[in-house]
Amino acid sequence: MEKIRPNTAVSEPVYKQLQRRITDMIQSGELGDGFSLPSERALAEALDLSRTTVRRCYEELRAQDCIATHGRAGVTVKAPPSRINPEMGKLKGFTEEMRELGITPSTQILEHRIVVDRTIASIFNRPASTRFLRLVRVRLGDGMPLSREVAWYDLTVAPALAEWDGEGSAYQYLEKHCELGLVHAEQSIEAVLSDELEAAVFGFDQPGPCLLLKRKTYADNGQIVEYVEGTFRGDAYTYRVNLKIRPS
Repeated sequence: MEKIRPNTAVSEPVYKQLQRRITDMIQSGELGDGFSLPSERALAEALDLSRTTVRRCYEELRAQDCIATHGRAGVTVKAPPSRINPEMGKLKGFTEEMRELGITPSTQILEHRIVVDRTIASIFNRPASTRFLRLVRVRLGDGMPLSREVAWYDLTVAPALAEWDGEGSAYQYLEKHCELGLVHAEQSIEAVLSDELEAAVFGFDQPGPCLLLKRKTYADNGQIVEYVEGTFRGDAYTYRVNLKIRPS
């Protein structure tokens, strides 16, 4: 209790102090996932605060998805998952990236179909009648959903992909079954909020911060073979970039 007791002599609102100190303890791991917090009444009495102050603190923590209320079961901590820190700079798929980090990758296939899409064809600089494999997958690490990925593959460049079931690494399949070498990719990253589909996949109660990665992958024949839009949960995923210092 002493760690979260507010200081009434400072200008910061008491409920904000309480919220910040509980949040700090959750983020530091002192309050683990599922830890039971006192009820509003019990915490107010223990800290000699009004119940209104504690209620407002708990409302803020619920809005941040830091706690959950379970009726008579009380209030429990919802600790964020440990962050995953892959390094950028090398073309590699989700499967390879997870294995490098010592994490077991797995996949849930949400959609697997052959499509003709004029907008996607323009991204690939292909005729409007070009056939693509459209693949929607949830990518998991150690059983936790990390990404919802929508990918398109040019079946003119890699016709054998029509037989691929979508499991595992697309890049390994391309190299082994399509005999295509992958030479480089263009990738952008932007901050977004999850939409309804992504929130359902990640278990968010409301839109949450995510990273949207868009990537075009080129084969050794100069053609774009893959275009993918992957939304990664922002509470679990960060990217590391090594920056080279230019010689003076």
